[in-house]
Amino acid sequence: MRYTVLGVGLEAMALLCCAACSGAETSVIPAKEAPLPENATAAVFGGGCFWCTEAIYQRVDGVLRVTPGYAGGKAPKPSYQSVCKGTTGHAEVVRIMYDPALVTFEQLLDVFFATHDPTTLNKQGADVGTQYRSVIFCQDETQKKQAQNKIDALNKAGVFPKPIVTVVGSAATFYEAEDYHRNYFGRNGGQPYCRAVIAPKVRKFEKSKADILGAD
Repeated sequence: MRYTVLGVGLEAMALLCCAACSGAETSVIPAKEAPLPENATAAVFGGGCFWCTEAIYQRVDGVLRVTPGYAGGKAPKPSYQSVCKGTTGHAEVVRIMYDPALVTFEQLLDVFFATHDPTTLNKQGADVGTQYRSVIFCQDETQKKQAQNKIDALNKAGVFPKPIVTVVGSAATFYEAEDYHRNYFGRNGGQPYCRAVIAPKVRKFEKSKADILGAD
């Protein structure tokens, strides 16, 4: 199984998520979603800007729904603006509902570690702050064990040039992000941040998806 960090060099750019979203329309309402099957299972990942993470997991077979949001902070009912300031303690995350008969939690972990840099503390590319930390909010002890075992195996194999700093935590209150964040890349693909950051990650993931997921 090949792991490739799909980062994009943007240190010279001032394209941060908050700036890219400054003109977003808050009145956009996502289309009504189909009911989830009884076996739908949740996973919550934070791997930098949730627009990127959402766009990646939307393209994983067996993933039924991806919802951007905030978790891991202390302030109640956080807003995007407050989270961007880094004062609430929340991380930008996505809640993934998936069919475990079609994709496993371990495979979702493979995607997670292959599509962001888990070795940079509170930083993904040009996005800097605790809100962009690498974190897994495990929904039960089984997920926690699998996540820690995955990190231990990757570190032991020397897959990354530096140790993984991803935090493996317990389930935390999940707050859905504002409506205009839903399917952000799908609705705003022409915006500069989407073209420069998200689109290259999506293209690279699509090319390597079968290898990452261990498919034939």
